[in-house]
Amino acid sequence: MATSRRQRKQNTTLLLVLASAVLVVYILSKLTSPSAPTTATDSTLPAPAAFHEPAPEHVIQIQRETICQSVQPGDTITAILGHYFSPQEILVIARQSENVFPLSQLCAGHPYQIEVENESFVSFYYDINRDDQLIIRQEDGEFFIERQPIPYVVDVEQVGGVITSSLFGTVAQLGESSELAAELMNIFAWDIDFIRDIREGDYFTALVEKRYRDGNLAGYGDILAAEFNNQGKSFYAFHYTHGTDSGYYNQDGKSLRKAFLKAPLSYTRISSGYTRRRFHPVLNKWKPHLAIDYAAPTGTPIKAVADGTITQKSYDRNNGNKIRLRHPNDYETTYIHMVRFARGMKKGKRVKQGEVIGYVGSTGIATGPHLDFRVFHHGKPINPLKIKSEPAKPISKANRAEFDQLTVELMQQLTQAKQQLALLPEEETTGDEAKTTL
Repeated sequence: MATSRRQRKQNTTLLLVLASAVLVVYILSKLTSPSAPTTATDSTLPAPAAFHEPAPEHVIQIQRETICQSVQPGDTITAILGHYFSPQEILVIARQSENVFPLSQLCAGHPYQIEVENESFVSFYYDINRDDQLIIRQEDGEFFIERQPIPYVVDVEQVGGVITSSLFGTVAQLGESSELAAELMNIFAWDIDFIRDIREGDYFTALVEKRYRDGNLAGYGDILAAEFNNQGKSFYAFHYTHGTDSGYYNQDGKSLRKAFLKAPLSYTRISSGYTRRRFHPVLNKWKPHLAIDYAAPTGTPIKAVADGTITQKSYDRNNGNKIRLRHPNDYETTYIHMVRFARGMKKGKRVKQGEVIGYVGSTGIATGPHLDFRVFHHGKPINPLKIKSEPAKPISKANRAEFDQLTVELMQQLTQAKQQLALLPEEETTGDEAKTTL
C-alpha cells in the first residue's frame, strides 16, 4: 500500500514538471513570434520588413576666413599670394590682369583682402584708388579678373564752421579729416589765397558726400555745393557733370577753374615780395627781386600753377634745383630752390595745373627753405600776385537750364545748412530766404 502511494506521488510530480515545461515553451514562442493579426483581412498581409535608421553622414565644417592687410613697401603679388599659388600660377594671374590693372603697379599703403575657404584661395580684393578695386577670383581652377567700383554707402551731410585760425584748424575742430579741408582749398584756389586772404570770422558751408564701407567712414566723395564767405564776400561752388561739362561752377555758370592758381603751394608766409629794389640777405647788396618768395617747410609739395610744358630742369649754384614751364598765351613760370624734383619730371614733359612738380627746399643761395616763384609774359617779368586770370569754359547753352534748376535746389540746401549750423548772421536769418526748406 505504501509502495502504491509513493508511486502515485512520483507520477503526479512528473506530470506537473511536464506541464510546467510545456507552459514555458508556449510562453517563449508567443514572445518571439510576430503579433497576431487583429482581423481576418490583416492575416493575409506579409509581415512588414524591419526598418533600420541610417547612420548620420559626417558633417563637413566649412571654415571661411578674410585676411585684411595693406601693401607694404617692397611687396609684390608673389609676396602677397605666394602662399596660395605656385610661381607658374602667379605668372598666369599677372598676364591675365595686365589689361585690367598691371600688378606691377601695386602701391604701398593701399588696402587689400584675401578670402580663404578651408585654407584654399577664394578671392583677392585690392583698392586701386578710392573709387575702384581689383578683384581676382578662382573658380574650378580658372581665374576671373575684373575692375569694379568700390561698393560704398554714400550719405550727403552738411558740414560748416567759422574760421578761428585756419581752414585746416576749423575742419579738425569739427571732427572732419584734413582731406575735406584740402578739397575745399582746391575748389576755391583760383579765387581765395588761403594764407593771405583768410580772416577770423570767415565761414564755410558745404554739402558733402561721405562714403561708408562696412559701417565705417571711408572718406569723402564729391562736394556737391559749397559757400566760402571771405571778408564778407561769398564765393559759391556747384558741382556739375553732363557730357563735356564737368567741374565746379559759380551760380552764374562760370567755371571756378582759371588759367592760373592763386599760389603754387600751401605756405607759411610770403618772406619776400615783388620789388625793383631789395637788400639781398646773402649777397649783402641792393638788387631787384622780381619774384614772390613763399616760406614753407622743407618738403612742401609745389604745384604747377597752370597747364604747361617743362622747358628747363636744372641745377646751378645760385638757383639750386629749378624748373621752368611754358604756358599758353606766352606765359612762363619758374620754381627755384627746390629740395628735389617730383618723380618723372623731365624736359619736354607736359604737366597739368595742380600737378606736383617738386618740393620746397633751400638749394642754391638761400637762407632757409622757401620757393622763389617767378612769372614772365612775353619774356618780361610780372608780379605773380597781379595776374588777371580768365576762367575756363562756362556751362554750355544746351545745359544751362538744367544747371540753373540744380543750382536753385542746392542754394536752398546751403541756406538751410547755414541756418541749422547757426552760421547765418542775424540780418540774414530774417525774410524769405531763412524760410527755405528742402
